[in-house]
Amino acid sequence: MNQQEKIDLITRLEERYSRGRPIVEERGDFVEQALDAMVNAGASRIGISIQPPFRPGFSACDLAPPLARLIDHTALKPDTTESTIRELSEEARKYCFASVCINPCYVRLAAELLRGSPVAVCTVIGFPLGATSTPVKAREAELAIRDGATEVDMVLNVGMLKSGRFEYVEADIRAVVAESRAAMSGPDRSVITKVILETALLTDEEKVIASVLAQNAGADFVKTSTGFSTGGATAADIALMRKSVGPDMGIKASGGVRTREDAETMIAHGATRIGASASVAIVQGTNGSSDY
Repeated sequence: MNQQEKIDLITRLEERYSRGRPIVEERGDFVEQALDAMVNAGASRIGISIQPPFRPGFSACDLAPPLARLIDHTALKPDTTESTIRELSEEARKYCFASVCINPCYVRLAAELLRGSPVAVCTVIGFPLGATSTPVKAREAELAIRDGATEVDMVLNVGMLKSGRFEYVEADIRAVVAESRAAMSGPDRSVITKVILETALLTDEEKVIASVLAQNAGADFVKTSTGFSTGGATAADIALMRKSVGPDMGIKASGGVRTREDAETMIAHGATRIGASASVAIVQGTNGSSDY
């Protein structure tokens, strides 16, 4: 190692570990002395990680299994208690799930419990029937976002879709999307909108129409199910939804995903998010007993 190579290495080390603070001269001297000692002892190479540079905001969740970061850890049953939400949030932190998905009344609590965590707070709008009026859905989304939700899963108005009222359905979605967009105040404050199609109640043609309407309205995801109807996610529905919206829109498989195999099957068919209450069992590779 010649003198110029040594200077270059010291400079890169200082850039790596200074984290934007001024480098004191003594620090550079110490690094040079340490390098000299190693070279004089016989080293002809120095092995050290220089790149990538320091990333502000690095979290242990950056090292979490990729599957965990695709899961919305869910508790939406009507008898869900505060203690359940606390347990859910603790598990979400521990396993680094993408979000907790909860009813609107618990958004403020979950947001407080997950403050400073990369785990998002997701809530549901017009749940579980999707038959509330458009102004009510929009207002519900507005209040949930104000309480701390950063993702909203709204239920599509299935009855209006089946009535052929496609303009109504698109406008209904667009109203909730508008509330999410209005909440954006910068790169650190973006709200994701997902549209629950309730695929078990739809024909394949209606699934395609609903997916395209959600995409046209500006939603970020289409989602299969509430988990409270006559059926949940299927691989065939995920594949059809992916074909309908193309490669860029998110697709969430929810309802009946209870094992790692279930989750991996959905992902293989095009899902980019999994909604499940059996999340811990999924990442541990065991069978979940939950019926959601």
